[in-house]
Amino acid sequence: MELETRVDSLMDGLRADLERLAAIPSIAFPGFPPEPVEQAHDLVVELLRGAGVPTVERLDLPGTAPVVYGEIPPPDPSAPTVLLYGHYDVQPPGDAALWLSPPFEPTPVEGGLRARGIADDKSNVIAHLGMLRAYDGRPPVGVKIVIEGQEEYGSPFDAYPPTDPERFACDAMVIADLGNLRPGTPTLTTGLRGAAEVTVEVRTLEEPRHSGEFGGAAPDALLALVKVLATLHDVHGDVAVEGLLRESWTGTAYREDEFRSLAGVLDGVPLIGSGSLGERLWSGPAITVIGLDAPSVEHAASAVVPYARAKLNLRFHPLQSPKEAQLRLVEHLRALRPFGITLTVTPGDTGPGFEAETGGPAYRAALTALKEAWGEEASYVATGGSIPLVNGLAKAAPGAEVLLFGAQDSMCNLHAPNERVLFSELRNTVIAMAAFVREYAADFRAEGGRK
Repeated sequence: MELETRVDSLMDGLRADLERLAAIPSIAFPGFPPEPVEQAHDLVVELLRGAGVPTVERLDLPGTAPVVYGEIPPPDPSAPTVLLYGHYDVQPPGDAALWLSPPFEPTPVEGGLRARGIADDKSNVIAHLGMLRAYDGRPPVGVKIVIEGQEEYGSPFDAYPPTDPERFACDAMVIADLGNLRPGTPTLTTGLRGAAEVTVEVRTLEEPRHSGEFGGAAPDALLALVKVLATLHDVHGDVAVEGLLRESWTGTAYREDEFRSLAGVLDGVPLIGSGSLGERLWSGPAITVIGLDAPSVEHAASAVVPYARAKLNLRFHPLQSPKEAQLRLVEHLRALRPFGITLTVTPGDTGPGFEAETGGPAYRAALTALKEAWGEEASYVATGGSIPLVNGLAKAAPGAEVLLFGAQDSMCNLHAPNERVLFSELRNTVIAMAAFVREYAADFRAEGGRK
């Protein structure tokens, strides 16, 4: 109760700082002005220094926005060190006409605030700040703080931590770039699916030819491509590419009605695939056609199509090698000869998945802390999204436990119009983080400290 009272006394100030941060259009994508990104960086530095962080540095790396690095030394040699991660950049707002209020004017909604980036990930930056304020800048653990500024677009920083392992050395890390399965349900994310891209092209004619005179014998590139894409899934909608890992999911998952609502599935349209939703979304593969080059219906001519191309996004099991998973898809496509036509298959980018070890003192402390904050046992989930930096940090600190939780929730509309955060989730996340470092410090000492 003492911790809850302390956090409640901080909430007005945390809300005000969240509104200041969310009002900055810190979009680190090409074509957007860099000044707001710098402004957000400077505000994060100001807030951390005001919270009592004695060492705050700016890391300038080639090809990316500045990274905020902060450090609080352990209170004594027997205390563990916890790394706290978040990012201050945001997604572009998209079509402003779809927003109920201007994207960078934080606006009250029932129980919270609406703005671009207010959940992903500025609420979590503020949650870290709240934990530090709860202890007046002197938590019972050592703290390292990493707040980057180009996570949404992609950043060379993902590969940097293993090149500077001493800076990122820690006993546990809290990656606060996600949150709860649903509001009010404390959630630890234990797995992240990997991602890979593949492009497949079909070229059959020098140029379009009249479909009446040539159709029926002239090879139609679009028809060949559609035939290829149809081989990627079986009759149930499950991925039919051999060699992609799929396991049953034993943690918590969405209810079907809940998922249908979140995904915006139209009435009468069935979900695809078989097995549990957790298996389809998190511990099994998914292949999505994310782009298609073909004549548009509006401008269609009565002609055999000479060229067609598709871009595929593959999501795969957290423990499968990115190169192996991508190769399985590439081999599947290259083995196909629709109507005897040879395809051009080009591998694209890949990103590894991640699966956390959950049996150590940090996880025990987190389970206790989340129950203290929300009043119920925490659920384990995974996510189909990826956070590439997690693997870089894990390589830099290979013995550290990795915990993924935060103030977002699956209904917050991240990356979509009208993104929002709930004050209840922010408050409870601050309580959970503060309780976590307290419990972890005690459990770490009881376990005999660093091995």
